[in-house]
Amino acid sequence: MKYIVMIGDGMADRPVKELGGKTPLEKAFTPNMDKLAREGTIGMVRTIPKGFHPGSDVANLSILGYDPAQYYTGRAPFEAASMGVGLKEKDVAYRCNLVTLGYDKQMARAHMKDYCAGHISTGEAAELIKELNASLGSEEITFYPGVSYRHLMVWAGGSLGPECTPPHDILDKEVTDYLPVGEGEETLRDLMLRSVGVLEAHPVNKKRVESGRRQANSIWLWGQGKKPSLPSFTQRYGIKGVMVSAVDLTKGLGIYAGLEILKVPGVTGYLDTNYVGKAEYSLNALERVDFAYIHVEAPDEAGHSGNCNDKIKAIEDFDALVVGTVLRGIKPFDEYKILLLPDHATPVEARTHTEEPVPFVLYDSRQKKDNKGARFDETLSERDDIVRIEEGFRLMDYFMKEG
Repeated sequence: MKYIVMIGDGMADRPVKELGGKTPLEKAFTPNMDKLAREGTIGMVRTIPKGFHPGSDVANLSILGYDPAQYYTGRAPFEAASMGVGLKEKDVAYRCNLVTLGYDKQMARAHMKDYCAGHISTGEAAELIKELNASLGSEEITFYPGVSYRHLMVWAGGSLGPECTPPHDILDKEVTDYLPVGEGEETLRDLMLRSVGVLEAHPVNKKRVESGRRQANSIWLWGQGKKPSLPSFTQRYGIKGVMVSAVDLTKGLGIYAGLEILKVPGVTGYLDTNYVGKAEYSLNALERVDFAYIHVEAPDEAGHSGNCNDKIKAIEDFDALVVGTVLRGIKPFDEYKILLLPDHATPVEARTHTEEPVPFVLYDSRQKKDNKGARFDETLSERDDIVRIEEGFRLMDYFMKEG
């Protein structure tokens, strides 16, 4: 038996006025996902346990079969694992976004203009993080470069105490009310404030301003945590597997779960990602392992930007280029199962993650269903013939069981 999981990050949504009261997932042309919905076990799953922030870290941890209440320590440690940054027992890792702050005319107040600094390139960002480490780093504080706007700060012997807000949750809002609060806040606030002078003076940002692009003029620290301890996927299910993702967070989860991370050229985590490559590399890997986990970030990014058209395009590309490629390429295997779902909702009108249950399909090549009229979208929740899973971490057990 071969198992393949396909995650359209943030694909679920809420009704949008601009779309006549439909969601982007309802509006999109998704023949491949709809086919799976008609022929598979359909349902709704709560990937975000009550009381947890609706982040991709919590959601994907749940989908992989790990109870966040038992295993979740924070977002940044997973990203550290993907970046090859080893954490010591007393280290606290923080996610470090390069962001664009906008100022009022008096330069007295700042708002979160862009949580990703115009999707700054990885090369430009690496230069900025190098300079930040040289200027602000110390025996306790180290900055590590990641991908695009996503980076890492490790605080040796640091505090887990501050309450930190994800920058994508406060777009266009004044940042003063969302600065870190709690034990250790002074260190984080100081680093964020001092980063502005370092970044605005850097040649990378001067060139970006000259060419009309947004500058990365501040860091934003959040998502802190210590090194977690997870039993491997192989220990739990007795099979080996692979993961493909453009996002350090998801790749780090895979590393802690003992999955092999496939390196696919051209994956960006955005609308221009190599969709087909993700599917093809995963299918090739199934020749030697039994499990593949494909994560596609693009719908989530479009949700955060609040752009309906971009989100519809991301969903349609996911359907045609990932799901379609998998459905064609997996046929040579005698028996296989497919699990398809968003990890969480990222409504375009909210521009942030939300915690409501999301639709899923579990397709088994040995036993096709006949779900008349089913489409893969949020309206699955209105049907009487669906499976409802309240504890998301149990979905993987449900997927992996025989029969």
